[in-house]
Amino acid sequence: MGAADAANAITLLPSDMTRITTVDDRYQSYNVEMAEVIGGTFWKPYNRIKTGAADAKHISDTAPQGIAFQLEEDDLFEARPPIDLANPRLRKLAVALGPAYVRVSGTWANSVYFQDTNSPKAHPPPKGFTGTLTRREWAGVINFAKASEAKIVTSFTISAGVRDKEGGWTPVEAAKLLAYTKSLRAEIAAAELFNEPNIAIMGGAPLGYDAETFGKDIAAFRAFVKSAAPGMLIAGPGSVGEGGALMTPKIPVLKSSDLLGATPAGAFDVFSYHFYGAASERCATSGSGMAGTTKQAALSEAWLAQTDQAFRFYEPLRNRYARGKPIWVTETADAACGGNPWAATFLDSFRYLDQLGRLARLGVKVVFHNTLVSSDYGLIDQTTLTPRPNYWAALLWHRLMGKTVLEAGPTLPSLHLYAHCLRGTAGGVALLAINTNQTAGLSVDLRQSSKRYALTAQRLDDAVVRLNGHDLKTKAAGDLPAIKGEAMEPGPIALAPASITFLAVSDAKNRACL
Repeated sequence: MGAADAANAITLLPSDMTRITTVDDRYQSYNVEMAEVIGGTFWKPYNRIKTGAADAKHISDTAPQGIAFQLEEDDLFEARPPIDLANPRLRKLAVALGPAYVRVSGTWANSVYFQDTNSPKAHPPPKGFTGTLTRREWAGVINFAKASEAKIVTSFTISAGVRDKEGGWTPVEAAKLLAYTKSLRAEIAAAELFNEPNIAIMGGAPLGYDAETFGKDIAAFRAFVKSAAPGMLIAGPGSVGEGGALMTPKIPVLKSSDLLGATPAGAFDVFSYHFYGAASERCATSGSGMAGTTKQAALSEAWLAQTDQAFRFYEPLRNRYARGKPIWVTETADAACGGNPWAATFLDSFRYLDQLGRLARLGVKVVFHNTLVSSDYGLIDQTTLTPRPNYWAALLWHRLMGKTVLEAGPTLPSLHLYAHCLRGTAGGVALLAINTNQTAGLSVDLRQSSKRYALTAQRLDDAVVRLNGHDLKTKAAGDLPAIKGEAMEPGPIALAPASITFLAVSDAKNRACL
């Protein structure tokens, strides 16, 4: 580092950083889609798409979710068998991120039939349902959660198969699932009634579904939960796409304000919403009208700040309809519809970690990444079970960033700073410094000794990430490598262009962290 760089370094004093708030011990959590659990269609990874989005000309009138897609359906979705949640390699990778919540939901959960027998899965599912969940598959979810120190979050069926003669929701499927869960000495920690109710028609709800119907459904759901599972938290509404450019007039949307206004007071124990800053290339070029983004914008403040914008949209609704309740973001990734091609590269790790830092500062208690192991936005490649750059980012966050959120100082152009108490070390502080400048190095002046964990890549769109200059890779059996920090003396610390750096200050003696 040159003299000029050292002179311009921002001074950080970990011992004096004050407490802002706290997050849940399972703050960093993830989704395993119901489509994965039961076997169903999900967003096809780009490396298996035959026709490029830019060259697509065919318009499908029967595309899933009610949108006329310009891509062939075979290039949007793929059928997949049920995921093997007992796979030893997958278990090892999930265990390293625990404790966490695992959310088993998504569009397929809205109309799934629970086959409450030990018989082989029946095909097709009964009328009013689009998929079947077996005892064996749900037991696999429970065993996975227990093995990986995860608590289960889910949602329930709201399709025609559970409606009474007046069209009201009944707990016929939810009751079976809860009873079977209890029989396995397990529990569901929290549940949304169903996935993304503000786009209910696209998610399997009956035709004409409106806010008034949602209010009646929530009232029936809460009465059922009070009796059948009083310890289960009710999260909601779980809306998506508001406060940004994701939704378009082509997509029928119910306003969250109307959904919440129609529900009885105190309906939710947790206020939840989903956030995607854009639609992936699959949907942005599909004829849906949803806005996309570009690789060139991935490190821009305009892109990263959308996390704040969505929160500012939903926070007043929480304050009005669920005052004092914790906020959870129960689905998020770089883009809806399976993620962009660069979601599987180091380029998206900037968004991943910056988003965690921003939401923690704002007071969000839990964030669920979509997904653990499916499509391009999965933390883990669904075919090879190879950790992607975002997995390594998640692992470092998990090991270093504790529950108490500290004031690191203002986020500056090209330099985003976040601080938490250091996990597992009384008085210690963990710093996260994100340099989004692709050409210029920056520096921070840390007045205490520390350990540095610097993430870089040869190219921003590389699928291999480096820790302190060494490639991060699992061993042959899927075991994780040793994650070691580089000892740093007090003084200026260089932040390479386009880099992410964690700094662990174990001897900070910060009173908020004792």
